Amino acid sequence: MARFEIGEKDFLLDGQPFRLLAGAIHYFRVPREYWRDRLRKLKACGFNTVETYVAWNIHEKTEGTFDFSGNLDLCAFLDLAREMGLYAIVRPGPYICSEWEFGGLPWWLLKKPGIRLRCMNVPYIQAVDRFFEKLLPALAAHQITRGGNILMMQVENEYGSYGDDKEYLAHLAGKMRELGIEVPLFTSDGAGDFMLTGGTLPDIHKTANFGSDPKGQFAKLRQFQPQGPLMCCEFWNGWFDHWTEEHHRRNPETAAQVLDEMLEMGANVSAYMFHGGTNFGYWNGANCMERYEPTVNSYDDDAPVNECGDLTEKYHLFRRVIGKYLPVTGEVPENLPKAKYGEVRFSRSAGLFENLQALTRPVHAAYPMTMEELDQGYGFVLYKTHVAGPREKLPLVLMGLHDRAQVYVNGEFAGVYYRNDEKPALELAVPPEGMDLAILVENMGRTNYGYNMLEWKGVTGGVRLGQAFVYGWENCPLPLEDLRGVRFTEGTPAFRGLPLLMQGEFEISGEPADTFVKLPGFKKGLIYVNGRLLSRYWEAGPQRSAYLPAPWLKRGVNEITVLELEGFDAPRAILDDREDIG
Repeated sequence: MARFEIGEKDFLLDGQPFRLLAGAIHYFRVPREYWRDRLRKLKACGFNTVETYVAWNIHEKTEGTFDFSGNLDLCAFLDLAREMGLYAIVRPGPYICSEWEFGGLPWWLLKKPGIRLRCMNVPYIQAVDRFFEKLLPALAAHQITRGGNILMMQVENEYGSYGDDKEYLAHLAGKMRELGIEVPLFTSDGAGDFMLTGGTLPDIHKTANFGSDPKGQFAKLRQFQPQGPLMCCEFWNGWFDHWTEEHHRRNPETAAQVLDEMLEMGANVSAYMFHGGTNFGYWNGANCMERYEPTVNSYDDDAPVNECGDLTEKYHLFRRVIGKYLPVTGEVPENLPKAKYGEVRFSRSAGLFENLQALTRPVHAAYPMTMEELDQGYGFVLYKTHVAGPREKLPLVLMGLHDRAQVYVNGEFAGVYYRNDEKPALELAVPPEGMDLAILVENMGRTNYGYNMLEWKGVTGGVRLGQAFVYGWENCPLPLEDLRGVRFTEGTPAFRGLPLLMQGEFEISGEPADTFVKLPGFKKGLIYVNGRLLSRYWEAGPQRSAYLPAPWLKRGVNEITVLELEGFDAPRAILDDREDIG
């Protein structure tokens, strides 16, 4: 069998120097039907290795129940890469960051009493060990030492930017060895003192993550690791987007120049991302340092291969640079076809609040319960109560709001709260007969990076009118992933301030092609296609289209459903052949 080793200056494949040139493609962000297309484009660009994270939370959505089938069949992804002549780097977490919901950690960890993340905390470590015991033996069979294509595996991820629990890192590395991982292990961190001090172990190979200044970055890495092959494990050739920001673009020539500098230095590189893909459904993460910043559904990342798999200028420049150092052979693959299916009229509708009986089972409590207390991972929570009166006009305070809320008074829309707001949006006076109060809270994605990851969703600290708490709540969990119980009626009324579901159909006569859903005049909500949750949308941008891959479609009649929270101009969607991500 082959062997892969870390030499004094180079990586060694069967004893010979080997330049590791990887590109990140995450199997869970790309429809399985497109894995081959994306891997072909990676190889044709001159890369010899595919790198992927493993998102724990998508494999263990419910504690103790694992799914490695279909689009989550990591072993099939590795087999396909090997068949195509590509090596692999696997980064199994348990934490991955990656602008992915909760950094890849399962939401149900937050239900555990005394939970602390990414350290030697007993309930956390017990859950991690169980996941590793399921995952790693399967990956072990795909190591290069056993006839597979895995060259290296990562221990945790950018741990130095979070903490410095060396016992925790050693436990993870020991567990990986115990479960059959023989290939070299490595860590990756930003090239800064506190990151490289906290995130590494003496006997594990260290790599650095950065987007520019390779000489300076590698010089810092050399202070912590005087010898061994240099590697940029995440070459940030683009960047991701948050809602309300502008779309990030990086000059392709500048990115290519940095790649050239690294290769000229003899360094090894992994392009992050080579192809970003999509955070379908609720799978986007968020940043939360000084303010909360949820990530959009598109994970285009301004990568060499864009969200829908098309080749960019950056791709061709990277291919030219790589060709200076390694053989680049074969033809450049063509882009997949796109379709303009035109306008879809929403001809049926259903009020969200009129369908609560089919969508939720209320739980009574004195206080607003968090989403996790309601045994719910994603979506929305509706809180309902009757406030006794009379009360003078007082500010309505949603303490610990995570993340965005629509407020309704006596069945009518009253205002919007967002966790970044500096002061309460509403003041309410309660008449003698009292007031019905409803608050619909959207989980817009759990934090995936930094020190604020330990957070619960919903109203986490209580609701006040002035200084006094309001008690006596009906807590209605609304995951809104399955709408089959909703009763739609013909016609679409004008928006009257309450959440409205709208549905329409379009027909495809031939083979389906990729398309993009656009909702001109719509404010904020969710898009479903053929019963599957595709994407969020928000007029705040920058993303103004949702990538709809052909494998989500079928010949004949297809169905599109939209949940609109805040208003729309006309009940129609546009299925276009051009994306608009800002």
